Amino acid sequence: MKPFAPAAVLKGTLLAACLLTATPAMAQQKLTVLLDWFVNPDHAPLLVAQERGDFKAAGLDVELIAPADPNDPPKLVAAGRADLAVSYQPQLQIQVAEGLPLVRVGTLVSTPLNSVVVLADGPVKSLKDLKGRKVGFSVGGFEDALLGAMLENAGLSLKDVTLVNVNFSLSPALLAGQVDAVVGAFRNFELNQMDLEKRPGRAFFPEEEGVPPYDELILVAHQDKTGDARIKPFLEAVEKATLFLLNHPEEARQLFIKGRPELDDELNRRAWRDTLPRFSHSPAALDPARYARFAEFLKARGMIPKVEPVERYAVTIR
Repeated sequence: MKPFAPAAVLKGTLLAACLLTATPAMAQQKLTVLLDWFVNPDHAPLLVAQERGDFKAAGLDVELIAPADPNDPPKLVAAGRADLAVSYQPQLQIQVAEGLPLVRVGTLVSTPLNSVVVLADGPVKSLKDLKGRKVGFSVGGFEDALLGAMLENAGLSLKDVTLVNVNFSLSPALLAGQVDAVVGAFRNFELNQMDLEKRPGRAFFPEEEGVPPYDELILVAHQDKTGDARIKPFLEAVEKATLFLLNHPEEARQLFIKGRPELDDELNRRAWRDTLPRFSHSPAALDPARYARFAEFLKARGMIPKVEPVERYAVTIR
């Protein structure tokens, strides 16, 4: 479920987004946003809003910070040490069940990105072909539940496969033949990565294989901070930036890579293209029924003990 990263990138220093030129303190309200991982095309609306000056025009001085540990951002927000964090709908619902005081206030990517990926020219042509084979994963728990549901939809179960922890090296493990499939591969990245390696992949999508659709990337705040007056203008700025990048994708991409030459390569260009249609056109909008359906799924998979009222952990900022 964690965002994608080639092994070489994971070994490097995590990147933090550059801030715009400072404006007078009295005119700008500071807002700290923790990313879920290093800067990548999934964060395009945030970076474009920053570079275009949408945050500044909204009276905000937004700092985007990549975490040292990708598990930390929601916990730091829950502890009151940051204002907002980029997280995931499944993670939010599981963490709320565990007692973290978090609430969804916005959405960045409104479709699943997670998928099960195999080699296109390999022996696995359908999920049924995974019987007796090895499946690599990076994050246990939710990915196990997701894979289990997909396998059951194909008449199999987790007992029919061998799970192998490949420690975030999803594509490399698949390409090296260590595993026959991987779960947790982001369809906007790993498939492009494999194609560039001249080893095309085939993806099986959870939402087509028995898993209810869900929001991949969301913005979370502390439950006591939903009345924070900074959140509404922040989301409005993100919406402006999102519409701009949908209308002017190449101009927006140039803003995204400004000062970040490492993001101007073929892999990130392809990821940018494939992520554009998945951004939420209205980041503040919430579909409560969708969250309720996914909560029922998590309960059925044993990931949460009970289904909480959606309003407890997801709100529309007005």
